[in-house]
Amino acid sequence: MDPTHRGPEEYGHDSNDFAEEAGRRRPSRDPLTPDFSQQTPQQARIVPLISGDLLLTVNPVDGSEVELCPPGEQPAAPVRRTPAERADRERAAAPPVPPGPPVLQLPLLQREDERERLTRLLAGGRSVRLTGPAGSGRTALLNAVAADCAELAPDGVVRLNGHKRTLTDLLYGLFEAVHDAPLHRPDHDALLEKLRTTGAVVVLDDLELGGAALDELLDATPECAFLLAATPDVAAPGPDSHLEEVFLAGLDRGASIDLMERVVERKLTEEEANWAGDLWFESEGLPLRFVQAGALLRQRDMLGTDPTAYDEYGYLENRPADEPPAEDAFGPQAAEVPLPSLGEGAAPAALLGSRLSAAARATLRFAVALGGEVPHQAHLPALVGDTHADAALGELAGCGLLSPAGPRYRLAAGVLAQLEAAGYGDDATERARTVAQHYAWWAGHPSVTPARVVAEADAIVAAMAQLVPGDGAGQTSVAVLLARSASPAFAAGLHWSAWERALRIGQEAARIAGEVAEEAYFHHELGVLALCAGNLDRARAELETSISMRGALADKSGAVAGRRALALVEDRSGGSAAGLVRTSGEIPSNPLLASSPRGLPAVIPLSMPRTSPAETVVVARQSAPQAAEKQGGGPFAMLGGARRNLVAAGAGVLLAGVLGTVVTLGLTSNTEPQGDPGGSAEQSVTDGGGQEEELPAEESTDGTTPSAKSSGSASSSSSSATPGPSGSGSAPAGGGGATSPGGTASATTPSSPGESSSVEPSPTRTKPKPTASSASPAESETSEPPTETPPTDPTPTDTETTEPEPGVPDSSDSASGPTGASASPSVT
Repeated sequence: MDPTHRGPEEYGHDSNDFAEEAGRRRPSRDPLTPDFSQQTPQQARIVPLISGDLLLTVNPVDGSEVELCPPGEQPAAPVRRTPAERADRERAAAPPVPPGPPVLQLPLLQREDERERLTRLLAGGRSVRLTGPAGSGRTALLNAVAADCAELAPDGVVRLNGHKRTLTDLLYGLFEAVHDAPLHRPDHDALLEKLRTTGAVVVLDDLELGGAALDELLDATPECAFLLAATPDVAAPGPDSHLEEVFLAGLDRGASIDLMERVVERKLTEEEANWAGDLWFESEGLPLRFVQAGALLRQRDMLGTDPTAYDEYGYLENRPADEPPAEDAFGPQAAEVPLPSLGEGAAPAALLGSRLSAAARATLRFAVALGGEVPHQAHLPALVGDTHADAALGELAGCGLLSPAGPRYRLAAGVLAQLEAAGYGDDATERARTVAQHYAWWAGHPSVTPARVVAEADAIVAAMAQLVPGDGAGQTSVAVLLARSASPAFAAGLHWSAWERALRIGQEAARIAGEVAEEAYFHHELGVLALCAGNLDRARAELETSISMRGALADKSGAVAGRRALALVEDRSGGSAAGLVRTSGEIPSNPLLASSPRGLPAVIPLSMPRTSPAETVVVARQSAPQAAEKQGGGPFAMLGGARRNLVAAGAGVLLAGVLGTVVTLGLTSNTEPQGDPGGSAEQSVTDGGGQEEELPAEESTDGTTPSAKSSGSASSSSSSATPGPSGSGSAPAGGGGATSPGGTASATTPSSPGESSSVEPSPTRTKPKPTASSASPAESETSEPPTETPPTDPTPTDTETTEPEPGVPDSSDSASGPTGASASPSVT
């Protein structure tokens, strides 16, 4: 081999081995810029989950679908987590360790008495409320007490964060921390039942609840001992809460100076000690102020350090090692950095930020734009535009500008106001728009799990709130896009308070931007959320609004999804589907009765006219007689709810059997008319004056009667009449033209072929007489075989369970009744 070209053979590998190893190398990181070549289309992330007794299918395309949980898909009963599982979950829920040099771990100074008292009260089963100003070290004290109480309760220690969390969020958070129930959100009653038997030490930081809400939290968990940390401005609990109050004050002067020395990692000079004493008097000994002041002194030491002190070979420029450095490279002005003023020490955020890297300052600007919420370190390179911007989180945490908030970080107390005064919020809207665009792409990507999106919920909601209402071009549209991408992930991740906030902000943004389709989607999702939460009135209002808007847009799939959810609302509220929303001003005479693929009844009109949402009409619920009269008096008019589908299916089967029997008997029966009273082709006709006359049946050349050929000669009754002993026809109750058991159904002959026949009850009994005319196809259809005999004891139920007797005309008047010549004989 050429000695100037060293290949893999030098190290014991030939070229083939080297090629194989190159093929097994770990692939490179994802590029920062997207690949604009043809890619596989992304699939929608559809997640089914259980909410109480409902099966919720989160569909980000047409809207979520909700139905009653099928019998075979009920989730298993929640099981308690083991201690190892609780420890793993607690580590996963902790804020990430910032990259870069490790953050200095400070000891807990002058808190021994409070720590011992809190541990003793919790061991006795008492709940404690720790009250202290922001920056007093409440979080550090909670961490120490939680470590002391790890073995006190059977369910261990549960860490919760109350920052921007409601009572419902805290209850479900406690349930998820103790029980293992993936994709299962129990209803309120089942949740309280599980929490009554939960025994844990609950450490709740940054509590924002007070008064009746806090009392409800304590009443729902009688077997738990709470350690609550709150600021003095949070409402106090009720007088019957039996909470122990512990107030946390600041450190004394000696402990404050000791804390500052630990941050600086050296002894303070006399001048610095005097400056620290003045700061202690102004800040009342809050530990956070001294951590930030110590960061100022550490930056001062770095600025006053000779940059060549640790350079053994001199500067990087080409000069001999024994040559002295230039005189202006390290002047007296660099060595003598003055101490910060007392005002800068009391509000050090602006001064600390000015001495940080450019990526750290950009991160501060993004945090100000989001209202104090700091994005996860994994998002900082994309937002800042620097591949090493994730190291900025370590710089900010080391200066005391950040504080943990659940699985994330946010600006420490007072830092947001100081940075806004320094001008860090001048371009807040543009930076919030950048964050929203980034999160909209990231949250909608199928590879991102709902749990990761839930961890960024506060930053995502803050970005949307910053853009709505917006006066800039495209701001509200970006908010709509972000809400459309993030809200399904919030729903699938069971963070429903963030789901609701995102939906409401997105609905307002869509209304301002004029995006009607997106506004309809948000109304639909709000209705589904209200239905799952048990608020039926709110669910009905939101779903009706969504159906109206989607009907105006001719969005059939979305409108169908809304009607299914609305039918479930009506079913759970104890009503029927009569109060459906339509987009026309006319009441339909015969709406189609249809069922959803999952078995939910829904009324689907024949067409959805394109009208504005202002023309929406709600059909009022009608009484049973009125509904029966408007629907034609059929047997389906008295039914409502889910029973309609069953009756419709049964009626269809019965009608098919009747038609088949009539056709078969008409083709195979004898042409000779029988003397059967019920098989005559001639019926008595009663006119308006009560007189009777007999009209012979008319014949045609093709074997059908003229009334059977006409288009309006459908049957006039929903069930066939069975002849009685006296020759009278009785109809079952509930059918069209039903009479009393002693009455007779008589037919009225129209005066002209264009008029339709009607059936009216008559108190007279008329006996149809057999005709002596020649045999015809019309007679053969109504005649009875010689071997058949009519039943002697007919009942209304016979017409529903047995086949009709031969020779009896079919009088069905259902909407799907026969209209052809072979369907039924005509009444003339």
